[in-house]
Amino acid sequence: MGFDSPTPGIRVVQKPEIPANEAARLAALRSYDILDTAPEKDFDDLVAIAAAICDVPTALVSLIDADRQWFKSRIGLAASETPRELAFCAHAILEPNRTMVVPDTHNDARFADSPLVLDDPNIRFYAGAPLVTPGGEALGTLCVIDREPRELRQHQYLALQALSTQTSRLLELRRVSRALARQLQESDWYEQRLLQYQAELEADNADLTALTRTDLLTGLPNRRAFALALEQALARQQALTRQQAPASLHVAVLDIDHFKTINDIHGHPEGDRVLLAVADALRLYATAPGGVARYGGEEFLMMFECGQAQAQLQCEYVREAVANLPVGLPLTISIGLATHRPGEDAAATFARADQALYAAKRGGRNRVEVAEGD
Repeated sequence: MGFDSPTPGIRVVQKPEIPANEAARLAALRSYDILDTAPEKDFDDLVAIAAAICDVPTALVSLIDADRQWFKSRIGLAASETPRELAFCAHAILEPNRTMVVPDTHNDARFADSPLVLDDPNIRFYAGAPLVTPGGEALGTLCVIDREPRELRQHQYLALQALSTQTSRLLELRRVSRALARQLQESDWYEQRLLQYQAELEADNADLTALTRTDLLTGLPNRRAFALALEQALARQQALTRQQAPASLHVAVLDIDHFKTINDIHGHPEGDRVLLAVADALRLYATAPGGVARYGGEEFLMMFECGQAQAQLQCEYVREAVANLPVGLPLTISIGLATHRPGEDAAATFARADQALYAAKRGGRNRVEVAEGD
């Protein structure tokens, strides 16, 4: 495409260097028999987790072939491959033991004039953690991309590295499983090895499932886990109703007041410290498994299976506990509380609690507001 034109005054795209172990690297890539294969859910799950944790629109499992970059899994990008000479990941694999982070491509001479920066997909931020074989060859990366310049926070950086390790392991388990499957009929030993690797893969998948249901910063359940817990609670309430026993379920939405000001004045590390302190306080008031969760940002969720008066009192206890946290900053929360109504789905109960939260904000903050009609 003429990106290496020597015309005076024209800046050019810097092509990535070829790794010193390129022949061995390509041979290793071929041994995985993965290029141009169909999407697989295990890889798609890893990409979705990476995008969610790093809060970016685009994430990829990228493999660097001899002359192209091919995506085994992708979210937020239509293309299935790009030329290798334009691939950010082709630069990242040059240092297999380091995650490459480009906070702003406009300030990086390697990428400032790339068509991937100047045109669609308009990459401004990139972070790629290499996918490394047991032999040390970098096959590609698990990478995240944004159209806006940004920095990864420490927990996001570590999570991306951990997910890259999981992706590399998944590639290896896939390769071994396929190799063993081809030889399964030849020996009972191979069958036992296949079962062993399958068990390891299932264990890894169980770990990933737990990761998808846990907020990485606070360790609380996330909104997905809370939704599952709420559905289970609704089932219990319905059973009580059929038995003509008292049933009462309440959902609270909690929001830290003026949290943006904390981040703006004191910085994100201080904001993270506040979130951790609030999360620890909320755990003390959770009345059931999955009864407290981080919804996102500075918002939390709680669920109570008790009478309405008791639920409202618990919310007041929570509000006071947060106001008295020894964090060295003025800190309050606003809470919206809604009681589940017979025949109402979980989403409707949550929506009414959220409306009550906004009423608490409008009413002056640092207060508990019960949903209208409850």
